[in-house]
Amino acid sequence: MTKVRTRFAPSPTGYMHVGNLRTALYTYLIAKHNDGDFILRIEDTDQGRFVKDALDLIYDTLKITGLKHDEGPDIGGPVGPYVQSERNAKGIYLEYAKKLIEKGEAYYCFCSKERLDELKSESESSDKVYKYDKHCLSLSKEEVEEKLASGIPCVIRQNNPETGTTTFKDEIYGDITVDNSELDDMILIKSDGFPTYNFANVVDDHLMGITHVVRGSEYLSSAPKYNRLYNAFGWDIPVYVHCPPIMKDTHHKLSKRNGDASFEDLMKKGYLKDAILNYIALLGWNPGTEKEIFNLDELVEIFNYKNINKSPAIFDNVKLKWMNGEYIKKLSLEEFNELAIPYYKQVIKKDLDFLKISELLHTRVEVLSEIPEIAAFFEKLPEYSADLYVHKKMKTKFENSLESLEKILPKFEAIKDWSFKNIESACMELVAELGVKNGIVLWPVRTAVSGEKVSPGGAFEIAEILGKEETLNRIKIGIKKLRSAQ
Repeated sequence: MTKVRTRFAPSPTGYMHVGNLRTALYTYLIAKHNDGDFILRIEDTDQGRFVKDALDLIYDTLKITGLKHDEGPDIGGPVGPYVQSERNAKGIYLEYAKKLIEKGEAYYCFCSKERLDELKSESESSDKVYKYDKHCLSLSKEEVEEKLASGIPCVIRQNNPETGTTTFKDEIYGDITVDNSELDDMILIKSDGFPTYNFANVVDDHLMGITHVVRGSEYLSSAPKYNRLYNAFGWDIPVYVHCPPIMKDTHHKLSKRNGDASFEDLMKKGYLKDAILNYIALLGWNPGTEKEIFNLDELVEIFNYKNINKSPAIFDNVKLKWMNGEYIKKLSLEEFNELAIPYYKQVIKKDLDFLKISELLHTRVEVLSEIPEIAAFFEKLPEYSADLYVHKKMKTKFENSLESLEKILPKFEAIKDWSFKNIESACMELVAELGVKNGIVLWPVRTAVSGEKVSPGGAFEIAEILGKEETLNRIKIGIKKLRSAQ
């Protein structure tokens, strides 16, 4: 049985869009589910779109997500080089393009830009899809050699038939048949000597022994031309897996051009890499069960590409946020605290016990970037209205809230060992003295020390973290607000 070999072949043209990452993930999962090889190949034939540092971003993303490649530019392998510009420098693509010319499956084209623009204009004016008219196919061998010798700029085009049909099989979309009359004679080698994306893909996939090709459904229309190249060379056609587009909503695709979600941006926003990977796996693929939380090893074990859907997948930020919250809850307190500290430091300059703050936030945070807003009150008491002291359910009013704060103040001042236990004892002692429900005392104390309508943790936890001096100061501010409100 042939060993499964897949490849992730990104172009270094910018950040790692979630669609690219999903392709990398599915490609990795197909290989590893079948004990195969996962190869990284860099497709940089479009030198005009090359972005500096994009290559490092590709390496970093694969390393962070754990999608470890078995062969690639940085680690080598038996079928290198793994960068297309380096392969082009060895003359690989031109060599194979010339083999097609010898077979009559390709030809030199010397048409000027002006002539091609004229053809396009004629097609547009007659509402026809533009197709090259095979003008240069009729050139004799002598004419071709003469033009090449004189240095006239040229490209090499695929020679597609104008009659009959070509059928292409995709694992997700099934058999797709096109009339050959619709196939344009696509360029294989550009005038700058570089191969086109389409041609380099076919040549490299064959030479690297790729058995399964994963890519977006936008490439379906080009697939028949790929197959004609495979057939022209007499090569085996790989298994094709075209994935549905990832949509921002029902009408708009996620795209690099529009600055939509990238892996890097999601990480900066405080999403965990494992949650991102888990969520992206479910964009267009169904595990066949109700379970939604999977680590990478579990995905490798259960992934079946035949469960990929045809329908577009909607990128649901609410669902991603929920999933990220589930991953945060699975972290140990120490792991969460380590991740949270940089966010605390954005808003907290005081010397506070971050681990105790993390105890309060750990199960309440869904995205790490929420932390500064939630934790800011520990640094500075926010401006708030005395109306916060009124709580219908707890039946707190201005009067009893004021009484609770005025009577808790001396009890707090008397505490020598400022601790959760002693803060709690003082509050519960007051509850007993007043003969009231807990909320009559605890709500105003919590409101005074936090200044928030909703806060992580209750009065005891917050007061302990703030320390005695700051707590007393905030209680006094609360008393002043309530006296002014009466």
